Amino acid sequence: MASGILVGIKEEVTCPICLELLTKPLSLDCGHNFCQACITANKDSRIDQGAERRCPVCQIPYKPGNLKPNRPMANIVERLREVKLRPEEEQKRDLCVRHEEKLLLFCKEDGKVICWLCERSQEHRDHQTFLVEEVVQEYQEKLQAALERMRKEQQEVEMLEANVREETTSWKNQIESETQRIQAGFKQLRGILDDEEQKELLKLKNETGDVLHNLAEAENELVEQRQLVSSVISDLEHRLQGSALEMLQDVNGILQRSETWTLKEPKMVSRKTKCAFRVPDLSGMLQVFKGEERHGRVWVLNSCSIREKWENGCCFQIRVKEGR
Repeated sequence: MASGILVGIKEEVTCPICLELLTKPLSLDCGHNFCQACITANKDSRIDQGAERRCPVCQIPYKPGNLKPNRPMANIVERLREVKLRPEEEQKRDLCVRHEEKLLLFCKEDGKVICWLCERSQEHRDHQTFLVEEVVQEYQEKLQAALERMRKEQQEVEMLEANVREETTSWKNQIESETQRIQAGFKQLRGILDDEEQKELLKLKNETGDVLHNLAEAENELVEQRQLVSSVISDLEHRLQGSALEMLQDVNGILQRSETWTLKEPKMVSRKTKCAFRVPDLSGMLQVFKGEERHGRVWVLNSCSIREKWENGCCFQIRVKEGR
């Protein structure tokens, strides 16, 4: 019925000369409308603008100067151009591709809309079939439940993704603080222990790289899961917004995708660093230095003992030479 109304409107806004939708419609005094190009190119228009001419439809005289643009008609034409008047294609959508019979039945085993001939075929002979209107509400509820579940999963993924980003920021801040502390400790022994400082920083850098790499992989994995959830949600929403036939066609597939979805939480890393730097007790050694310098002694550090005691977190061994 709606298609018939549109066809009638189309006839009203069709130019009688070119038989196409009106383009820049102009109205004559008699009320008929024509394309601007068609009416101005009328063969009867060989005389000047002041001379009378006749309407190509009713032959009522008119003056070219009295032609008026019909803006409401132009607006109707623009709206009509956006509508595709293809009733035969709309009807084909409700027909079985194989048998060209109406799709009135739904096969639960295959999750497909079928016709009565399909039901009797070998493919669906032993399957449970129902009228489409009998299962629409059931599958609409299933799809809605699946959509709500996937939306919750999406929120969970986004929350975990935010946690990973926060963890990354926290790790960067912690590493920056740890680096400053290490540099402050090594600054007291810069002249002697510069190589040891570089070793510790290198170990910390390597551990940091491993941790941040793992966190980046965790974030990438969550991004992929979020995209997959969004894809399933988009498909579910599309089916729920479409017709009953579009919703039910191959519905088992999308339901299986949503039911088998399982969020994989990334493996988090401990905030405790493996290489814990311990600053030796330097204050006592500095006090010894100051006290012995008053007696004219020169302190010489044993580099081998330094490395050995440094690794064990102990104080340094030193040997004394008497100054002359």
